[in-house]
Amino acid sequence: MLIYAHRGASADYPEMSRAAYLGAIEQGADGFECDLRLTKDKVLICWHDDDLQRMANSPLIVARSTLAELRSITEILTFDELLRIALQNKKSLALETKHPVPTRGEVERELLKTLSAHSEAIRESGIDISIMSFSWWAIRKIRSHGYLGVYLIAHRWQRFFTRSGAIGPGIFLLRDDSTLPRKLSKGRKIFIWTVNEKDDLEIAYRAGASVVMSDRPGEMKIALKQILAQ
Repeated sequence: MLIYAHRGASADYPEMSRAAYLGAIEQGADGFECDLRLTKDKVLICWHDDDLQRMANSPLIVARSTLAELRSITEILTFDELLRIALQNKKSLALETKHPVPTRGEVERELLKTLSAHSEAIRESGIDISIMSFSWWAIRKIRSHGYLGVYLIAHRWQRFFTRSGAIGPGIFLLRDDSTLPRKLSKGRKIFIWTVNEKDDLEIAYRAGASVVMSDRPGEMKIALKQILAQ
């Protein structure tokens, strides 16, 4: 079971900042998780929300603002910059394309274009690239290009849409039924979010998770060693 840094080591640094991902490297994370959005000038950025309100107390909306406008308010890490960090440090990536967005499938098109442009470096580095979304249509597009698509699950009714290459249930769905991922996965890989406590990590381990995503990758790496030693 691998531990990916959820938005970087976001319990200790501003989420999806350069410092958060560099901190995740120091904490021994096996990979990075990142949310992706497209700016008005078609730049892929690492950003969860549709605006800057929560993180920077600004009403600017990502899809209606250029990268320069966003960076005039707060630090913004582009996907190109994150990819370079991942390649240099051999950290696998779990990339969530956010939906719904005004540009619809354009975020996947830009992501696939970027990955294609760096395909040789990705292959030489040996890192894994997984692409996640709550949108089933986004997962279908990703799968048609040969990438592992992870269908994210926040509700039990989503079990009807589990024909993806992998599933990504929230840990809160597993606390009452740790067998749920196995019931849904049919042998596919399981990515579980967001695991920040040892008790939840044990649930994820029993559920057969391939990857867990954590705001505290360093703590979870230590906890996993303890679980494996039991």
